[in-house]
Amino acid sequence: MAGGITDTGELYSPYVGLVYMFNLIVGTGALTMPKAFATAGWLVSLILLMFLGFMSYMTTTFVVEAMAAANAQLRWKRMEKHKEDDDEDSSSGVSDSDVLLQDGYERAETRPILSVQRRGSPNIFEITERVEMGQMASMFFNKVGVNLFYFCIIIYLYGDLAIYAAAVPVSLMQVTCSATGNHSCSVGDGTKYNDTDKCWGPIRRIDAYRLYLAAFTLLLGPFTFFNVQKTKYLQIMTSLMRWIAFILMIILALIRISRGQAEGHPSMAQLSGIRNLFGVCVYSFMCQHSLPSLITPISKKKHVNKLVLLDYILILAFYSLLSFTAIYCFRNDTLMDMYTLNFTNCEIINLAFIRYFLGLFPVFTISTNFPIIAVTLRNNWKTLFHREGGTYPWVVDRIVFPAITLIPPVLVAFCTHDLESLVGITGAYAGNGIQYLIPAFLAYCSRKDTQLVFGSGTVNKHLSPFRHTFWIVFVLIWGFSCFVFVTANIVLSESRL
Repeated sequence: MAGGITDTGELYSPYVGLVYMFNLIVGTGALTMPKAFATAGWLVSLILLMFLGFMSYMTTTFVVEAMAAANAQLRWKRMEKHKEDDDEDSSSGVSDSDVLLQDGYERAETRPILSVQRRGSPNIFEITERVEMGQMASMFFNKVGVNLFYFCIIIYLYGDLAIYAAAVPVSLMQVTCSATGNHSCSVGDGTKYNDTDKCWGPIRRIDAYRLYLAAFTLLLGPFTFFNVQKTKYLQIMTSLMRWIAFILMIILALIRISRGQAEGHPSMAQLSGIRNLFGVCVYSFMCQHSLPSLITPISKKKHVNKLVLLDYILILAFYSLLSFTAIYCFRNDTLMDMYTLNFTNCEIINLAFIRYFLGLFPVFTISTNFPIIAVTLRNNWKTLFHREGGTYPWVVDRIVFPAITLIPPVLVAFCTHDLESLVGITGAYAGNGIQYLIPAFLAYCSRKDTQLVFGSGTVNKHLSPFRHTFWIVFVLIWGFSCFVFVTANIVLSESRL
């Protein structure tokens, strides 16, 4: 869920940006959504999914607005610095390329600043420079707000890594372990296995899970100590695999339903399942932390909010189709935490290749994302403790920061492989802060700063459609209410045990 999509200079069309956003949002959370739908009831799930999709779209427009405000302030500071340089050296009458406003992403290096400004286009708010959320927090928040932002993003990334570290070994364990000795046909048949059941000979299922976790850590953990980047070809490959897997699951479920072999009888509402459903839905709509990497390279941003809205409608339809086909195709008690594992049963599909492809799908896609998220978390730790002008000792930089990045999520994955709970808790707490509270505060503070710097009459060309202060207050009340609701639900659930 985290990490940059492309460098700022690699421009692409708005429709390519739409595809990138779809691929960014539709990830691991979607694989846990069918189980969450089944436990909460189809009507409650659909209403909550639509509402949270709307809320996520609203806060996405808040982040885009804050990005434009941050670009304007950075541009203004450069213009002011250029003006001071001109006062010191009167012979310099032409602006430096770094302070010129971009027009169609071509730098007018021979025109003075004033001639560029007189063109009449509100380019001061053009989003041409990638400003990450951490930088925006530093620009618009006070010190306490900046620290709270980094605390929230770090907790979220830890949850992300724990989910990934558990999902890969779980998929490998489920596909390769079987009480009957058949390694591919008994996983998704509704048979419930305990962690203490045998896997191979004296090796228990929980032992196999931990062996896979150890192998996963040893193979991918070292990347945390180095710099890695997501290449274009790796992104294309994982996106292609994701689309093939999701389309296959939807088609196979529809075929089973059309043949009258559906076993699902979902209830309309089960309030006990709302907590996990909320966390899964928040996690499944998460993209706000990656918007600077996603939106900045779009070549034409005039209708960016409309394109984002179209993306959310498509994603909402996709999630609904995936979840409804799942809950009507499979009984509630047979739906797996990782939905792909339901298709490793021979009764669902006879082709061994497809069974193994779907069963191992999370292994391939998640494994490619794990190092990127780990490096993102490591860099956030470095930024949080960085002091201007200071450097870290080699041991701290190359050993301590990677270690505190890698060890906690692996320990969490070692203790539990309950993916639904991991996704639910990560989304309900840290995801709630990143998706609701931080964007709302960014929008509010950036509007105040814009009025202070440019005057009350200045209009941000990327101002959110939800420009009234009511919407910011509504999002903040909703976000804090969610914290209270989820915490109360957990406490009451524990007290009943």
